[in-house]
Amino acid sequence: MKNLFYGWRVVGAGGALQFLQSVLLNSAFGVYVAVLVEERGWSKTALSGAAALKSTEVALLGPILGWMVDRFGAKGPVRIGVILFGIGFMLLSRIDSLLEFYAAFVVIALGSSMFSNLLVSVAIIQWFEKHRTRALSALQFGGAIGGLFVFLVAWSIQTFGWRPTAMGSGILAILVGFPLASVIRSRPADMGLTVDGLPPAEKIEGKAEAPAGPAFTARQALRTSAFWLLSLGHGFSLLVVMAINVHAVTHMKEGLGYTLAQASLFFILVTLGQFFGVMLGWLVGEKFAKRNVAATCMLMHAVGMLLLTFAPGPFILAFGLLLHGVGWGLRGPFMQAIRADYFGRRSIGVILGLSTMITVIGHIFGPLMAGAFADWQGNYIAGFSVLAALAAVGSLFFYMAKPPPVPQAAMAQNR
Repeated sequence: MKNLFYGWRVVGAGGALQFLQSVLLNSAFGVYVAVLVEERGWSKTALSGAAALKSTEVALLGPILGWMVDRFGAKGPVRIGVILFGIGFMLLSRIDSLLEFYAAFVVIALGSSMFSNLLVSVAIIQWFEKHRTRALSALQFGGAIGGLFVFLVAWSIQTFGWRPTAMGSGILAILVGFPLASVIRSRPADMGLTVDGLPPAEKIEGKAEAPAGPAFTARQALRTSAFWLLSLGHGFSLLVVMAINVHAVTHMKEGLGYTLAQASLFFILVTLGQFFGVMLGWLVGEKFAKRNVAATCMLMHAVGMLLLTFAPGPFILAFGLLLHGVGWGLRGPFMQAIRADYFGRRSIGVILGLSTMITVIGHIFGPLMAGAFADWQGNYIAGFSVLAALAAVGSLFFYMAKPPPVPQAAMAQNR
């Protein structure tokens, strides 16, 4: 471990943080929804609004947090985020009204956005060039593995109740997350290291050799069609991802006739598929055109959603959840890697942050559309079908997102 390149330590700590966020919030939120609908009688649309609120916070804060990480590094925001995340769950354990639920979720969402996949990815992009996709795929292992343990949250809620589970989640998040946050660093140069851990660049006429590759500013990136196509494709993928995360357990329980424990167990297949998808990305990430892989994954999302919607039995249901999970795990790391390939590291934090203002359409409208259709028609069939069709359309955005021409100013800077 002593000679291990520090960039991989950042990946390990970031993956562990994603594990915490996945098991305590992202994968577990659907379990909380199912329990609160039954216990409190709150509508699915109202509870879905909390997920939309979380995503809205991420979108609004994304450009600011991206700029902060580009300018000052990720360590401070990540530490603060872990603390707020834990406090939010403690507040959740004390709520008695829908308004209080939303207030607690604001704190949870603020905290989670400050140590989100986006922020940690920005740090990792600064550490890696040659093995960037592999490093970002490794980061995703944390979220994938975390989803495999969502059954523990479901078991805790059924055994001890959702209030003690939320309180325990908050305490655990701070005790485990804060030391992990202290490992995160954003710039190899700040530690006397170089990208990929390679020897320092040769000196040419007294100056360090300039890094190869594009170096777009945020303004230059916004002027390219690739930025908008990638953001739209990413946003359409999240329509399905977020709808399934929030509503799949309730759909399996109410629409397909499974118990909460059975539905939670089936939901683990999403994360199992995600794990295999991430592993596949680790193996093939640098071998194929990333936009074509992403387009294929969108079709996997669409088919997986339809199989979940109309599953006549457990085998079809299991296959649909696995297919969706593999598409999610394979596509996820490519979203940041392809943007770094296209636009470079110069302003990648701001560029990724600005993209969240578009991808938020998936975060917000996926759960809301599914919940609204379910409240209106009494089931998820129509809502899930529409979202599957939109995911299929989204594959075209990725297919059309070709690498942008490098601006003359960026080319001159790299000479």
